[in-house]
Amino acid sequence: MTGWIGIALGDVTGVGPEVTLKALARETPEDPTRYLILGDEPLLRDLNQRLRLNLRLESWRDAAAPPGVYVAHPLPDTLPAGLPPGSPVAAQAAMTWLTEGAKRCLRRELDALVTAPVSKEAIIRAGYPSFIGQTEYLSQLAGAERTAMMLLGRDERDRWLRVALVTTHVPIKLLPQHITQPKVELAIELAVQSCRELGLPRARVAVCGLNPHAGEGGQLGDEELTAIAPAVRAGQARSLDVCGPLSADVVFYHALRGEYDAVVAMYHDQGLAPLKTVAFATGINWTLGLPFIRTSPDHGTACDIAGKGVADADSMLAALRLAKQLARTRA
Repeated sequence: MTGWIGIALGDVTGVGPEVTLKALARETPEDPTRYLILGDEPLLRDLNQRLRLNLRLESWRDAAAPPGVYVAHPLPDTLPAGLPPGSPVAAQAAMTWLTEGAKRCLRRELDALVTAPVSKEAIIRAGYPSFIGQTEYLSQLAGAERTAMMLLGRDERDRWLRVALVTTHVPIKLLPQHITQPKVELAIELAVQSCRELGLPRARVAVCGLNPHAGEGGQLGDEELTAIAPAVRAGQARSLDVCGPLSADVVFYHALRGEYDAVVAMYHDQGLAPLKTVAFATGINWTLGLPFIRTSPDHGTACDIAGKGVADADSMLAALRLAKQLARTRA
């Protein structure tokens, strides 16, 4: 019997429910996996019918169920229909499903958790003022202090980019104080570990500089000298195949050509802009360092197209497949 892959449905006023059902409809034929969607069952059944997916949805009963797609709703009431974008009711439900999925993973009832998109703004307004993102929330919930966000995806020629971030949702003006040697060392370590967990034949990691031209020897900033280069040397001293700091305007070109297996970027847009340029529809968010597997599609709620049936499910499908791959590896 296969294990369980959990899916937290995210904000229902966005495209999360649509891409979840579409991805499962493409993946489940002859798939021996057991999926558990944490979400609103009436909403999903109605959407399944409107999209004409003919996906068989079952109410969750117990962990011994056969392969299939099951739904559990850990709330006393179903959600009202027609919630507007930014609805606090939808945001609170999304947080309940996310929390339930993480707790089931920590209890080892799920082998992985795939999280659909949420609205940070709506969650904050709904009573979670310290919410930064799902990555940070799950890290805190799991008591995991050594985590990092990795984004990965492939282009139409099957060339992969894998980018680990030293910082995530930090204002640009505050970046220098957040770029520390321990944080860079952690991102390097987790990037190397991710390559091994993916079964790659090597784990060659390139590390970006923070400043233009990697600081020009200190002329354009000293973070490369004080934090990044020392972290790279520390990794090399541990026999890790790591190099840098390298100018961020060229390193992704070489990584896409296969010269590096992963890139460590200093901040969110430095890493995500090139990743989304080459793998916009297939990007995956993977939280490294958690005590359980967590992946998600690399896109937001896209409320402007929600309910229109036109959302692209490729990224969610890629997130599901990576979660299953990692679950098999860890098993």
